[in-house]
Amino acid sequence: MGEMVTLNAEDGHKLSAYRATPSGTPRGALVIVQEIFGVNAHIKKVCDGFAAGGYVALAPALFDRVEPGYATGYGQEDVERGRNVRQKLGWDPMVMDTRAAVDELKKTGQKVGVVGYCMGGSMAWLAATRVPGVAAAVGYYGGAVAEFADEQPRCPVLLHFGETDASIPREHWDKIREAQPTVPMHIYPAGHGFSCDARGSYHESSARLARERTLEFLRRHM
Repeated sequence: MGEMVTLNAEDGHKLSAYRATPSGTPRGALVIVQEIFGVNAHIKKVCDGFAAGGYVALAPALFDRVEPGYATGYGQEDVERGRNVRQKLGWDPMVMDTRAAVDELKKTGQKVGVVGYCMGGSMAWLAATRVPGVAAAVGYYGGAVAEFADEQPRCPVLLHFGETDASIPREHWDKIREAQPTVPMHIYPAGHGFSCDARGSYHESSARLARERTLEFLRRHM
């Protein structure tokens, strides 16, 4: 359903991205931000799903700066490898590359939103606070949102977290709520990665409800 394209970041870096386009007139455009597992088969499937719902969906390969074409599964070795790549990058280059994806989608003439998962959930928050022209942002279990909670979003933001996510404890949600009391946040009876049907932590009912809330949020703000 989709194709690989090339994006140009403001510092001259070229990165790949997976783009899926709806068959009819788009209702909007979405940057889909990867987990630490790269633009893998699951992230492409997510893009295809949003395209089926009427959105132009674009997933920038944020790890291209370290390892072009990076894409893995969800084993423990993959987790460690992905964390190592992310630590080599830092947040600022990934914000730059997310901005390149937003700018590319602006060319469609549609409003542009950002939806991110895991690491991408944190990037969705940073896109809302740092990237001009984002109409709405949705973050799924972003572990660094609390770290940047004092930054003020420029657009509406929706956040999803899992109640039993050992890597994102309650203190994380409390810090976000204290800093951003008007940002809607939903907590699900699930763990980290509950929306990913390729992971053992997938929780179907929570994933379905989170998607319904995400789509309603996007319809309202885009």
